[in-house]
This record gives sequence, structure tokens and C-alpha cells, in this order.
Amino acid sequence: MAFIDCHFFSESLGLSTSMYVLLPQTTVGQIGLNNRSTGGKHPVLFLLHGLSDDHTIWLRRTSIERYAAPLGLAVVMPAVHRSFYADMASGPKYWTFVSEELPALARSFFPLAEERERTFVAGLSMGGYGALKLALRHPERFGAAASLSGATDIEAMARERLSREETAAIFGSADSLRGSDNDLFGLASGLARSDAGQPRLYQCCGTEDFLYEDNIRFRDHCRKLGLELTYEEEPGTHDWGYWDRKIQSVLNWLPLENGLANN
Repeated sequence: MAFIDCHFFSESLGLSTSMYVLLPQTTVGQIGLNNRSTGGKHPVLFLLHGLSDDHTIWLRRTSIERYAAPLGLAVVMPAVHRSFYADMASGPKYWTFVSEELPALARSFFPLAEERERTFVAGLSMGGYGALKLALRHPERFGAAASLSGATDIEAMARERLSREETAAIFGSADSLRGSDNDLFGLASGLARSDAGQPRLYQCCGTEDFLYEDNIRFRDHCRKLGLELTYEEEPGTHDWGYWDRKIQSVLNWLPLENGLANN
């Protein structure tokens, strides 16, 4: 695969920022990597980082390049800092960036598919929350979304795990979250009531993870709504050994075309 360390200016953030991008490349002489490309515009996975990380972390902590190479899948990894993928109450507009500007810029820079059926999003922890929020708020844009150990209950996160100052900077207050566009439970209920096509959803969490109970509540909520959700759990904590294993499960689950992955 080709690896691009891309630096660019964001109008919505008002500053220069970065993303890592992996692009499919068919090779014959390369040793130790099974590369594949279908040609044309590539199916794309927007892969999101967690609260204490940045856009470099998936390449540093997992073998995502090696896993994606035989699938002909492009991977876009943006930086959003500790924003919870929100237009911050006292800070940059990261939701506008990741939901509107980033996909448009990435597609203008690189040969990435535009069709919903070939566009996917995934992430871990804060990024799992961001992935689900993108798919639930814009089901017309994403064919599938995956959350690994996601922060699925944002109100509980804001009240119990973030400082009052950080909650205020990101969301204004925890009291404003329930039923808002930042609330995954409310967004899932809205999607179930709508006529919009529903993206496939994947959720996993280790049974020893501190976010396990939050994930169970969201899983049960989606099941009651009748949303198409694949849920997996196994022993594991909030750590990279678990996420390195489960991102492979996500890639195998993605509905990629031409037999490149299992449906």
C-alpha cells in the first residue's frame, strides 16, 4: 500500500491539521505483503482515534496496513484531538470537520469512492462513539460503521469520566446531552423511526473494559429498535492487544465487494 502523511488547511477548524492515508497498490515484487487494488476509486474506511491519541496511533499500535492491503481498501485516519467529534462549545468545529470537510477534501486529494455502499467508518473508544455518530446522523453516506470499545453513553462519559471543565468546553454542559445530536441513544431511536436506509452496525467490547456496561446498554437499545447490529464480546480490557485483534474482525465483517471480504 501507499502511505501518505497528509498536511492540509482546514477551513472549518481555522488551522492546519493532518491525516494519515493508506491507498491500495497492486504489487508483484514486494516481499511480505499481499497488496491488491481493484483500480479506479477505492472503497474507503474512515478510521477514528480515541481520546488520548491522534491520527498516527492506528499505524503505531496495530498492523492496519497489513490487514487492509489484500482488501483493496483505502484507510483515512484524521486527527481530532480531545473533541469527541463535536462542534465544541469552546473550541473548533470538529463535527463539521469530520462529517463534511474531511470527506470532501480526502476525495479531492485521493481516488476514493463516493458511493454509500463503499464508504465505511470505524473507531475505538472516543472514535467508536464518533463512528456511530457519523453513521446514525448520516445513514445516507455510510454503508457500515463499527465501534470498538466505544464511548456509547456520552452523558455517562460527561458526568462520570470527564472533568467538569472539559465537559463544558466540548458540550457546554452534561445536562444538554440527552436527546441531542450528540446522544447515540437518541440518534438510534431517530434512525429507527425514519425512512432512511439503515447502515450496518458493528459493536464490540471486552468484558473487563470500564465501558462494558455502557456498551451493553447501547446494544440492548439497538436490538429493541430493530436496528441491524452485529455485537461481539470476549475477555478483554481497554487496550491495544484487544483492538488489534478486533479491527481484523471489523475488516472481515465489512461488506466489501468482489469477494475481498466476507459479508
